Amino acid sequence: MLTFGVIAGRLAGLLSLAAFVPYVAAILRRQTRPNRATWWIWTANGLVLGASYYASGAENTIWVPVSYVVGPTLTALLALRYGEGGWTSFDRSCLSGAGAGLLLWWVFNSPVVALVTTLCVDLTGALPTIRKAYHAPDTEDRLAWALFISGNTVNLVAIEAWRFANVVYPVYMFLASGVIAGLVLWPRTLSGTGGR
Repeated sequence: MLTFGVIAGRLAGLLSLAAFVPYVAAILRRQTRPNRATWWIWTANGLVLGASYYASGAENTIWVPVSYVVGPTLTALLALRYGEGGWTSFDRSCLSGAGAGLLLWWVFNSPVVALVTTLCVDLTGALPTIRKAYHAPDTEDRLAWALFISGNTVNLVAIEAWRFANVVYPVYMFLASGVIAGLVLWPRTLSGTGGR
């Protein structure tokens, strides 16, 4: 049966997947330089996140995590040729954090612990892109990030049960994509006098 939550969840997944179209196009036009560390962490982590989130009971809101397996895999592959970063001490620290988070997931063997741990890993993976969006917002695609935040906003509406295991992923994704989208969509001048 197609309920409002089911429709919202599917729409959120489509918006999130659609965000990768302008992002990939901007990469191929060399207008966007994805951070290698971020996208490889998000690729590896996306699969674990999606599986643990589904195992925690999510149904309507599962389509955004599915899109965040497909899109980051393609982006990570493109980042090998067109991306930047991945080997600075900051990037290596983030990659080490991702490895530690995945180890904790294996040790605890719990969907909720895995979900929270992988969200922490995801945040670790986001840090290089947040840093890049802060210092060089023009190196990210504005339309893509507008679609990412739109998909994650709609996904909040699709939450079927307001339990921690069902809420933590959509809320985290809304906040994380919102920070990056905010930095990219409303860049400020370095003098602090406002936007461009």
